[in-house]
Amino acid sequence: RTRYIQTELGFHERLFVAVLTSKATLNTLAVAVNKTVAHHFPRLLYFTGLRSAKVPHGMVLVAHGDERPIWLMYETMDYIHQHFGSDYDWFYIMQDDTYAQAEQVKALVSHLSINQDVYLGRAEEFIGGDEQARYCHGGFGYLLSRSLLLKLHPHLDSCRNEILSVRPDEWLGRCIIDFLGITCVSQLQGQHYHTYELAKNTEPEKEEEEEFQAALAVHPVSDMTLMYRLHKQFSRIQLDRVYQEIQDLQMQIRNLTALTPAGEAGVTWPVGINAPFLPKSRFEVISWDYFTEQHLFSCPDGSPKCELSGASKADVSEIIESAVEQLNRRYQPLLRFSKRQLLNGYRRFDPTRGMEYTLDLLLEAATQKGHSRVLAKRVSLVRPLSKVEIIPMPYVTEATRVQLVLPLTVQDLDFVANFLDMFAMNTLDTRDNALLTLLFIYHPYDAQRVGQVDVFAGVKAMVGELEKRYAEVKIPWISVKTEVPSQVKLMDIVSKKHPVDTLFFLASVWTEINMEFLNRCRMNTISNWQVFFPVHFQEFNPALVYRGEQTASSNTDFLRDGHFDRHSFAEACFYNSDYMTARTKLAADILDRDEVLESMEVFDVFLHYSGLHLFRAVEPGLVQKYTLRSCNPRLSEELYHRCVLSNLEGLASRSHLAMALFEQEQANST
Repeated sequence: RTRYIQTELGFHERLFVAVLTSKATLNTLAVAVNKTVAHHFPRLLYFTGLRSAKVPHGMVLVAHGDERPIWLMYETMDYIHQHFGSDYDWFYIMQDDTYAQAEQVKALVSHLSINQDVYLGRAEEFIGGDEQARYCHGGFGYLLSRSLLLKLHPHLDSCRNEILSVRPDEWLGRCIIDFLGITCVSQLQGQHYHTYELAKNTEPEKEEEEEFQAALAVHPVSDMTLMYRLHKQFSRIQLDRVYQEIQDLQMQIRNLTALTPAGEAGVTWPVGINAPFLPKSRFEVISWDYFTEQHLFSCPDGSPKCELSGASKADVSEIIESAVEQLNRRYQPLLRFSKRQLLNGYRRFDPTRGMEYTLDLLLEAATQKGHSRVLAKRVSLVRPLSKVEIIPMPYVTEATRVQLVLPLTVQDLDFVANFLDMFAMNTLDTRDNALLTLLFIYHPYDAQRVGQVDVFAGVKAMVGELEKRYAEVKIPWISVKTEVPSQVKLMDIVSKKHPVDTLFFLASVWTEINMEFLNRCRMNTISNWQVFFPVHFQEFNPALVYRGEQTASSNTDFLRDGHFDRHSFAEACFYNSDYMTARTKLAADILDRDEVLESMEVFDVFLHYSGLHLFRAVEPGLVQKYTLRSCNPRLSEELYHRCVLSNLEGLASRSHLAMALFEQEQANST
């Protein structure tokens, strides 16, 4: 558990950013800051005295209730210490009329030692004060270390009462100097805090000074448009630097590769990108997908041909445009290429390097003299895997209670006893925080005769025995009458009978419950963020796999003779609140057409109507014994087809089936 490890070892996050704004500029300059650099910082908050009636979307705002500049600075420093002082190593304070190069600021703190009291920014002299003392100009932002913030906090009240100043940055600088004896510096540990002061009517696009290009912070930014123009210009500067760095690295790689035993033949294409994956057997060969500008010939649903749309269409359009652009860059001004048609397109995903493309393009090549000619040219492109990013996830614990829901039909009666035994052994005996609700699904004919013969009487007797054995446990059941046991309709009934914060685990009667999986159910299901649909491991038919031999009993072989059943969506972990939200959107979409629900599963509800992350992963903790499932023909064609496929693929592996056929043919021939 990374969260626990981080806490126990005393690790801190790297950088916290505070932006000082006001009611007047909250919807203008502060919004511009939020749209340009906020997403580059790991954590950023906006601080203001008074807030406007409507806070802009996507901004975390802290209002102190007073617009006085000194009071705002005092309250901000106190708030940062109280809520974030123990979580971050560095604190960057800036104003909303400051443009900060986020990547440069992050690079700066990564090169500074946290074992020193740091007050870093644009050093300015106090008016009429000590010539040696300096404060950091607030307009250009400044950096405080965690150790300095912790030492400063006990003196904030004294500074507020004793130090008089008009400017909040001067007040803070005087407070740090008087009580800690630390002055602002613009250079520390070999790192420089470069700034640039904008003149009136400045044109960012025309600024070519080295001082401008090296600046971490630019001030003053008078309006939103200027903020966006600055961001565009600095992004262009940064992009040019990256491209130049790539070219330099590629040249170094070429020079060094020539000295290796492989020589120049050892240079991979593109230079600096991993070499293509080399398969060691026929089963490891990565297949190419064929496409044109209109169609894809390898479709997600298994059909041989489908229309190119959405992200795939955008991907193909972008890669063709990039190919023509690269050709023009290489051959201009002698030749100018324009696309006529994509003749053939191939792509595949290589996990070692990224997406690879091979395009056969019909091009029109024009010379400087105006002559043109149509020709076909094959080009190869690679969209490399970019920098891996850690996506922040909400914090969850393993203490959440899990509510198991088990739908039962008459065809499931033979397997209920084993399910209840495993539930008692792995949850009730271990006192795991898990409850069970049974859902008895009666056929209309059985429901009419329930007074004389209850088909679920045996199950109810087993439940009674469990409740006698475990006095503190109650296992409720719900009876439903239906010919078509739609998973969504059944879940609607269960959802209404439980609190909104309930964590459901929708189980099947063949599921063998264990603590390991229940913990993963808790960890992988996050309220208002993520739902978990595990792929259980289905054991093969022992009659085909072992053919009379003794089955494997070793613990190391328990995942050997079977497969992960990707056609089954019967098991699911989700919060009731998330289900209710998605179900409400579904109801508004289908209106009163309840027959649509018979063609849907809970997975479809979350996929199309929730907007949450759907975490679909193989789950070795869910192992099911082989059984031939009964597929209800009254369900939708897709659900029935998936059930039949699950049964067929669950029989045995291809090698086992081939051996069975071989033995049968031998027996028939004799």
